Amino acid sequence: MIRTQIQMEDDQIEWLRTEARLRGVSVSQLIREGIAFFRTNQERFPEDKKKRALAAVGRFSSDSADVSERHDDYLAEAFSDEARHGK
Repeated sequence: MIRTQIQMEDDQIEWLRTEARLRGVSVSQLIREGIAFFRTNQERFPEDKKKRALAAVGRFSSDSADVSERHDDYLAEAFSDEARHGK
């Protein structure tokens, strides 16, 4: 394992110390777990979601020409249909 130093804000280190104490682990362990979590889940973070959403723009079509204006109406209708059919 490699030892390193980082700088962080006071509130960040206080949160880390509190969380580490509650979990019964060291601050270093908590940081390692945070890095592992980020590496595993980085595709779920907003920038990637934004890119995927933009890539989907225009890929789908509808017979309704007014979806952008009446999207709330269509959504309410869909929820109402689900409620009636017990979904």
